[in-house]
Amino acid sequence: MYSHELAFLPFLSLLIILSSGASVRPSYFETLGSHEYQSKAIPSSYSVSDFKTLYFTQSLDHFNYRPESYTTFKQKYLISAKYWGGANSSAPIFVYLGPEKPLEVDPTTENGFVIDNAPQFKALIVIIEHRYYGESIPFGSRDEAFQNASTLGYFNSAQALADYAEILIHIKKRLGAQLSPVIVIGASYGGMLASWFRLKYPHVALGALASSAPVLLSPDIVIPPEKEYFAIVSKDFRDTSESCYQTIKRSWSEIDKIASQRNGLSSLSKKFHTCRPLSSVEQIKSHLKNLYREAAQYDNPPTYPVSVICDAIDQTHSSPNETTLKKIFAGMIAYRGNNSCYNVDTTMLVSDPISIQDQISEGWFWQTCSEIEFPMGINNNGTMFPPSPFNLTSDIMLCNMFYNVSLRPHWVSTYYGGQAIRLTLRRFASNVIFSNGLRDPFSGGGVLHSISKNVVAVTTEKGAHALDMASENNATDPVWLVKMRKTEVKIIRGWLSKYYADLDDV
Repeated sequence: MYSHELAFLPFLSLLIILSSGASVRPSYFETLGSHEYQSKAIPSSYSVSDFKTLYFTQSLDHFNYRPESYTTFKQKYLISAKYWGGANSSAPIFVYLGPEKPLEVDPTTENGFVIDNAPQFKALIVIIEHRYYGESIPFGSRDEAFQNASTLGYFNSAQALADYAEILIHIKKRLGAQLSPVIVIGASYGGMLASWFRLKYPHVALGALASSAPVLLSPDIVIPPEKEYFAIVSKDFRDTSESCYQTIKRSWSEIDKIASQRNGLSSLSKKFHTCRPLSSVEQIKSHLKNLYREAAQYDNPPTYPVSVICDAIDQTHSSPNETTLKKIFAGMIAYRGNNSCYNVDTTMLVSDPISIQDQISEGWFWQTCSEIEFPMGINNNGTMFPPSPFNLTSDIMLCNMFYNVSLRPHWVSTYYGGQAIRLTLRRFASNVIFSNGLRDPFSGGGVLHSISKNVVAVTTEKGAHALDMASENNATDPVWLVKMRKTEVKIIRGWLSKYYADLDDV
């Protein structure tokens, strides 16, 4: 049982130890990881000052012995020992694996599950930035790293997992914490990484919590039509309001009808108050599709964006001379806010100045052009969207045009497991939680049923994307969300209890 008396290692000592070997600093492919977590109604037990920023000297290439493979770069990670029980007690280490984005300036904002639960486990917290995002850039600068496919070739999930392993082994060695069990935690793409890390590095991580991880979303794995991404988006809207669903479904033909008329694009630009005149009808259609997709993916309490949109659509009355688009625009205002104009141009050019959001988009664009291929077409009439079948050939051509590389759509299935992944996981995997909210459009690509006693699915009918990773909010968290988190904590506690019992027997 987990009955160790956990001793506290002063944070300054931890920082000095880790600083030896690491430098310290005083202070159109959809992304998965821009998690829109709710604000907290209760204060966090951690503050920004409880985390120290460190940089690990990381190898560029973990899988080759060519001279250039030994090139290094500085990889950023954050660490907090505020509640850690210490190495002498083999207290656990909770690790949040950075997804496809820079680390937040305030680590307490997007690591809610880790922040909320580390104190009760007396766990050390480690948050690691993914290579090629934020400050963890090889080749000296972002411009150089993203110059071409030769420099981007080291930007993949296998290298990222090896990065995490190197950093965690370094931390445990420096702290003398070789017996401290590691629990890796991630959301969305980060959740995929967490589950894969447990599979590839079971000697480093005792267990993994993979929240909203679409590990089954692959060209090699057939998903039922009703479980496809845009089918679930449509179901979310239809479950909220049948009339809203039907209005959105009708709107596409109305948009096309106006666009086909003389000065039609100008008319649409005025109706939707676009900041710049539309150059094609697909601009506004893509914008609306992404708006509905985003609202469904992050349909979180207390606001519930799908309800916000549908309430506005349903409550807007139009005269016989007005079109469906007045209702659609009302839904757009309700979600985006009442602005003087709306930027609907979602085109991303690699040569454009790079904002934080563009960094995420540019990085993820490469990842989807190299190995992470999500078949997210609209293939049946049971949705509120016009048909737009998944076209692998088009994706391959687009990636070749941008990067002069050939997309490898089957590599992820080859490397981590494909069609028979459930059978594979049943045979050799253990200590993995796959958590999913079934209103999340990505849930159709998730593990929704427990594979074995130790590879467990935790689901909830009403949850959206990675909601269990958000900070606890006593004022707004529904009962089903509280229950979901408690189940996850109970499972992790069971892993640790068994580990410490085994440790006592050694």
